[in-house]
Amino acid sequence: MNSDTDTLTYATYLKLEQLLDLQQPKSTPPEHDETLFIIIHQTYELWFKQMLHELDLAGVRFREGDLWGVSTVLKRVRMVLKTLVGQIDILETMTPSSFVSFRDRLDTSSGFQSTQFRELEYRLGIKREETLKYMPEGMWGREAALRRFEEPSLVEDFHQFLKMIGIDLPDDIDVPKERYQGDLRVQDALIACHADRPDLDMLFETLLDIDEGLQEWRYRHVQLVRRTIGDKSGTGGSPGVKYLERSLFEPAFPDLWAIRHRF
Repeated sequence: MNSDTDTLTYATYLKLEQLLDLQQPKSTPPEHDETLFIIIHQTYELWFKQMLHELDLAGVRFREGDLWGVSTVLKRVRMVLKTLVGQIDILETMTPSSFVSFRDRLDTSSGFQSTQFRELEYRLGIKREETLKYMPEGMWGREAALRRFEEPSLVEDFHQFLKMIGIDLPDDIDVPKERYQGDLRVQDALIACHADRPDLDMLFETLLDIDEGLQEWRYRHVQLVRRTIGDKSGTGGSPGVKYLERSLFEPAFPDLWAIRHRF
Protein backbone atom coordinates (compact mmCIF):
# COMPACT_ATOMS: atom_id res chain seq x y z
CA MET A 1 0.00 0.00 0.00
CA ASN A 2 1.28 3.46 -0.86
CA SER A 3 1.86 5.94 1.90
CA ASP A 4 0.42 9.45 1.69
CA THR A 5 3.79 10.71 0.53
CA ASP A 6 3.67 8.31 -2.46
CA THR A 7 0.20 9.40 -3.58
CA LEU A 8 0.26 10.94 -7.02
CA THR A 9 -1.08 14.47 -6.94
CA TYR A 10 -1.21 17.38 -9.38
CA ALA A 11 1.93 18.82 -7.80
CA THR A 12 3.93 15.60 -7.77
CA TYR A 13 2.88 14.56 -11.29
CA LEU A 14 4.03 17.91 -12.68
CA LYS A 15 6.98 18.13 -10.26
CA LEU A 16 5.89 21.63 -9.32
CA GLU A 17 8.29 21.97 -6.41
CA GLN A 18 11.25 21.47 -8.74
CA LEU A 19 9.68 23.40 -11.62
CA LEU A 20 8.90 26.52 -9.60
CA ASP A 21 12.37 26.51 -8.09
CA LEU A 22 14.05 26.74 -11.50
CA GLN A 23 13.68 30.52 -11.84
CA GLN A 24 16.86 31.86 -10.22
CA PRO A 25 17.58 35.52 -11.05
CA LYS A 26 21.26 36.47 -11.21
CA SER A 27 20.71 40.09 -10.20
CA THR A 28 21.14 41.01 -6.52
CA PRO A 29 18.71 42.08 -5.28
CA PRO A 30 16.61 40.43 -8.01
CA GLU A 31 15.42 42.85 -10.68
CA HIS A 32 11.66 42.50 -11.10
CA ASP A 33 11.64 41.73 -14.85
CA GLU A 34 14.38 39.11 -14.71
CA THR A 35 11.84 36.56 -13.50
CA LEU A 36 9.67 37.23 -16.56
CA PHE A 37 12.72 36.93 -18.82
CA ILE A 38 13.64 33.55 -17.36
CA ILE A 39 10.10 32.13 -17.42
CA ILE A 40 9.50 33.15 -21.04
CA HIS A 41 12.74 31.53 -22.22
CA GLN A 42 12.22 28.38 -20.18
CA THR A 43 8.75 28.14 -21.69
CA TYR A 44 10.21 28.55 -25.18
CA GLU A 45 12.53 25.63 -24.54
CA LEU A 46 9.61 23.46 -23.44
CA TRP A 47 7.70 24.35 -26.60
CA PHE A 48 10.80 23.61 -28.71
CA LYS A 49 10.93 20.20 -27.04
CA GLN A 50 7.27 19.60 -27.85
CA MET A 51 7.67 20.64 -31.50
CA LEU A 52 10.64 18.33 -31.95
CA HIS A 53 8.55 15.57 -30.39
CA GLU A 54 5.75 16.25 -32.89
CA LEU A 55 8.02 16.67 -35.92
CA ASP A 56 9.68 13.34 -35.21
CA LEU A 57 6.24 11.71 -35.24
CA ALA A 58 5.40 13.64 -38.43
CA GLY A 59 8.42 12.02 -40.05
CA VAL A 60 7.16 8.57 -39.08
CA ARG A 61 3.68 9.33 -40.42
CA PHE A 62 5.14 10.72 -43.66
CA ARG A 63 7.19 7.58 -44.23
CA GLU A 64 4.13 5.43 -43.50
CA GLY A 65 2.18 7.33 -46.16
CA ASP A 66 -0.37 8.38 -43.51
CA LEU A 67 -1.89 11.60 -44.87
CA TRP A 68 -4.43 12.18 -42.12
CA GLY A 69 -2.03 11.18 -39.35
CA VAL A 70 0.69 13.56 -40.48
CA SER A 71 -1.80 16.37 -41.08
CA THR A 72 -3.04 16.09 -37.50
CA VAL A 73 0.48 16.24 -36.09
CA LEU A 74 1.50 19.18 -38.25
CA LYS A 75 -1.58 21.17 -37.25
CA ARG A 76 -0.42 20.90 -33.65
CA VAL A 77 3.02 22.22 -34.61
CA ARG A 78 1.34 25.14 -36.36
CA MET A 79 -0.63 25.99 -33.21
CA VAL A 80 2.47 25.83 -31.02
CA LEU A 81 4.18 28.31 -33.34
CA LYS A 82 1.23 30.67 -32.95
CA THR A 83 1.68 30.40 -29.19
CA LEU A 84 5.40 31.22 -29.48
CA VAL A 85 4.58 34.37 -31.43
CA GLY A 86 1.98 35.37 -28.84
CA GLN A 87 4.51 35.07 -26.03
CA ILE A 88 6.55 37.87 -27.60
CA ASP A 89 3.67 40.22 -26.76
CA ILE A 90 4.31 39.44 -23.10
CA LEU A 91 8.06 39.92 -23.39
CA GLU A 92 7.54 43.28 -25.10
CA THR A 93 6.01 44.64 -21.89
CA MET A 94 9.61 44.72 -20.61
CA THR A 95 11.21 48.09 -21.39
CA PRO A 96 14.81 48.50 -22.57
CA SER A 97 15.75 50.01 -19.21
CA SER A 98 14.25 47.02 -17.42
CA PHE A 99 16.34 44.66 -19.54
CA VAL A 100 19.50 46.72 -19.06
CA SER A 101 19.02 46.48 -15.30
CA PHE A 102 20.00 42.79 -15.38
CA ARG A 103 21.52 42.27 -18.86
CA ASP A 104 25.12 42.30 -17.62
CA ARG A 105 24.29 39.41 -15.25
CA LEU A 106 23.65 37.19 -18.28
CA ASP A 107 27.43 37.18 -18.84
CA THR A 108 28.30 34.80 -21.70
CA SER A 109 24.83 33.27 -22.01
CA SER A 110 22.64 34.03 -25.02
CA GLY A 111 19.45 32.80 -26.63
CA PHE A 112 21.64 32.29 -29.69
CA GLN A 113 23.02 29.27 -27.82
CA SER A 114 19.65 27.47 -27.82
CA THR A 115 20.64 24.08 -29.20
CA GLN A 116 17.00 22.99 -29.25
CA PHE A 117 16.15 25.83 -31.62
CA ARG A 118 19.04 24.69 -33.81
CA GLU A 119 17.58 21.17 -33.68
CA LEU A 120 14.24 22.58 -34.77
CA GLU A 121 15.80 24.41 -37.71
CA TYR A 122 17.76 21.34 -38.77
CA ARG A 123 14.73 19.07 -38.43
CA LEU A 124 12.81 21.38 -40.76
CA GLY A 125 15.72 21.35 -43.21
CA ILE A 126 17.03 24.86 -42.51
CA LYS A 127 20.66 23.84 -42.21
CA ARG A 128 23.46 26.40 -42.30
CA GLU A 129 26.95 25.13 -41.59
CA GLU A 130 27.95 28.50 -40.16
CA THR A 131 25.65 27.91 -37.17
CA LEU A 132 27.77 24.96 -36.10
CA LYS A 133 30.61 27.26 -35.05
CA TYR A 134 28.40 28.68 -32.31
CA MET A 135 28.21 25.25 -30.65
CA PRO A 136 31.70 24.57 -29.28
CA GLU A 137 32.85 21.24 -27.86
CA GLY A 138 31.32 20.53 -24.46
CA MET A 139 28.30 22.79 -24.97
CA TRP A 140 25.08 21.32 -23.59
CA GLY A 141 22.90 19.94 -26.39
CA ARG A 142 25.63 20.11 -29.04
CA GLU A 143 25.67 16.40 -29.84
CA ALA A 144 21.89 16.23 -30.26
CA ALA A 145 22.00 19.24 -32.60
CA LEU A 146 24.83 17.73 -34.65
CA ARG A 147 22.82 14.52 -35.05
CA ARG A 148 19.89 16.56 -36.34
CA PHE A 149 22.19 18.31 -38.81
CA GLU A 150 23.29 14.97 -40.25
CA GLU A 151 19.89 13.24 -40.20
CA PRO A 152 17.25 13.49 -42.94
CA SER A 153 15.01 16.52 -42.54
CA LEU A 154 11.25 16.82 -42.71
CA VAL A 155 11.65 17.94 -46.34
CA GLU A 156 13.14 14.56 -47.17
CA ASP A 157 10.38 12.81 -45.23
CA PHE A 158 7.87 14.83 -47.26
CA HIS A 159 9.46 13.77 -50.53
CA GLN A 160 9.40 10.12 -49.45
CA PHE A 161 5.71 10.49 -48.59
CA LEU A 162 4.90 11.84 -52.05
CA LYS A 163 6.71 8.94 -53.69
CA MET A 164 4.97 6.44 -51.42
CA ILE A 165 1.50 7.65 -52.40
CA GLY A 166 2.34 7.42 -56.10
CA ILE A 167 3.53 10.92 -56.98
CA ASP A 168 6.19 10.77 -59.68
CA LEU A 169 9.26 12.45 -58.23
CA PRO A 170 12.76 12.01 -59.66
CA ASP A 171 15.20 9.93 -57.64
CA ASP A 172 17.97 12.50 -57.89
CA ILE A 173 16.26 15.36 -56.06
CA ASP A 174 19.06 17.42 -54.59
CA VAL A 175 18.61 17.68 -50.83
CA PRO A 176 22.06 18.97 -49.88
CA LYS A 177 23.70 18.91 -46.49
CA GLU A 178 22.65 22.52 -46.08
CA ARG A 179 19.25 24.12 -46.75
CA TYR A 180 17.21 22.68 -49.63
CA GLN A 181 16.71 25.36 -52.28
CA GLY A 182 13.89 23.76 -54.27
CA ASP A 183 13.60 21.82 -57.53
CA LEU A 184 11.50 22.72 -60.57
CA ARG A 185 10.60 19.06 -61.11
CA VAL A 186 9.16 18.84 -57.60
CA GLN A 187 7.23 22.03 -58.25
CA ASP A 188 5.74 20.54 -61.43
CA ALA A 189 4.68 17.46 -59.46
CA LEU A 190 3.06 19.62 -56.78
CA ILE A 191 1.06 21.51 -59.40
CA ALA A 192 -0.10 18.20 -60.82
CA CYS A 193 -1.13 17.14 -57.30
CA HIS A 194 -3.26 20.25 -57.03
CA ALA A 195 -5.20 19.14 -60.10
CA ASP A 196 -5.29 15.39 -59.49
CA ARG A 197 -5.06 15.00 -55.70
CA PRO A 198 -7.06 17.81 -54.06
CA ASP A 199 -6.98 15.79 -50.83
CA LEU A 200 -3.33 16.85 -50.51
CA ASP A 201 -4.06 20.58 -50.63
CA MET A 202 -4.70 20.88 -46.89
CA LEU A 203 -1.38 19.18 -46.13
CA PHE A 204 0.45 21.58 -48.41
CA GLU A 205 -1.24 24.56 -46.78
CA THR A 206 -0.36 23.29 -43.30
CA LEU A 207 3.30 22.98 -44.28
CA LEU A 208 3.15 26.56 -45.55
CA ASP A 209 1.53 27.61 -42.27
CA ILE A 210 4.46 26.11 -40.37
CA ASP A 211 6.95 27.88 -42.62
CA GLU A 212 5.08 31.15 -42.25
CA GLY A 213 4.74 30.68 -38.49
CA LEU A 214 8.48 30.21 -38.06
CA GLN A 215 9.19 33.24 -40.23
CA GLU A 216 6.68 35.29 -38.23
CA TRP A 217 8.37 34.25 -35.00
CA ARG A 218 11.76 35.21 -36.43
CA TYR A 219 10.46 38.61 -37.51
CA ARG A 220 8.82 39.33 -34.16
CA HIS A 221 11.99 38.19 -32.40
CA VAL A 222 14.14 40.50 -34.53
CA GLN A 223 11.85 43.42 -33.76
CA LEU A 224 11.90 42.55 -30.07
CA VAL A 225 15.71 42.52 -30.04
CA ARG A 226 15.89 45.78 -32.01
CA ARG A 227 13.33 47.37 -29.68
CA THR A 228 15.24 46.23 -26.59
CA ILE A 229 18.94 46.67 -27.48
CA GLY A 230 19.00 48.42 -30.86
CA ASP A 231 22.12 47.61 -32.90
CA LYS A 232 24.20 46.42 -29.96
CA SER A 233 25.76 42.97 -30.08
CA GLY A 234 23.63 40.29 -28.45
CA THR A 235 24.36 38.90 -25.02
CA GLY A 236 27.37 36.61 -24.82
CA GLY A 237 28.84 38.25 -27.92
CA SER A 238 26.14 36.82 -30.21
CA PRO A 239 25.74 38.58 -33.58
CA GLY A 240 22.57 40.48 -32.66
CA VAL A 241 20.06 42.08 -35.02
CA LYS A 242 22.12 41.99 -38.23
CA TYR A 243 22.48 38.22 -38.15
CA LEU A 244 18.84 37.69 -37.20
CA GLU A 245 17.73 39.80 -40.16
CA ARG A 246 19.68 37.60 -42.59
CA SER A 247 17.82 34.51 -41.41
CA LEU A 248 14.34 36.04 -41.63
CA PHE A 249 13.07 34.52 -44.85
CA GLU A 250 14.52 31.03 -45.13
CA PRO A 251 11.65 28.68 -45.99
CA ALA A 252 11.86 24.99 -45.20
CA PHE A 253 9.53 24.18 -48.11
CA PRO A 254 10.65 26.45 -50.96
CA ASP A 255 8.81 24.43 -53.62
CA LEU A 256 5.45 25.14 -52.00
CA TRP A 257 6.18 28.87 -52.10
CA ALA A 258 7.57 28.78 -55.64
CA ILE A 259 4.36 27.46 -57.18
CA ARG A 260 1.98 30.08 -55.75
CA HIS A 261 1.99 32.12 -58.96
CA ARG A 262 1.08 29.03 -61.02
CA PHE A 263 -2.40 28.50 -59.64
